[in-house]
Amino acid sequence: MIPGKHPSHPTFKRSFLFAIQGFRTAVRQERNIKVMLVGGCLAITLGLAIGLDAVSWAIILLCCGVVISAELLNTSIEAVVDLVSPEFHPLAGKAKDISAAAVWVLCVLVAVVGIIVFANAIVR
Repeated sequence: MIPGKHPSHPTFKRSFLFAIQGFRTAVRQERNIKVMLVGGCLAITLGLAIGLDAVSWAIILLCCGVVISAELLNTSIEAVVDLVSPEFHPLAGKAKDISAAAVWVLCVLVAVVGIIVFANAIVR
């Protein structure tokens, strides 16, 4: 199906509004999204205080966006798993644990990147 061609398919503007609604819902209901946003704000504040160059800003902003996106994907995976398996099932738990692990691995790598970027900026 070509997006926008089917009468029941939302317009681009409406799809964009659904995305904003999803982000707001996640921020209101999910603790980990709030933690990631606070971490991103701290990185931006530190970047402003240190005076990062353009490339360093690009790296920091990209890392913040990727971590928040990964956490949103993890949240959506957990919601779908809860929908299809409301009672405990080992495979449901496995899917949720692996999804959370993916975010954790990304956060560890982003922390290392952040340390490298900020250490480099401080040394300069």
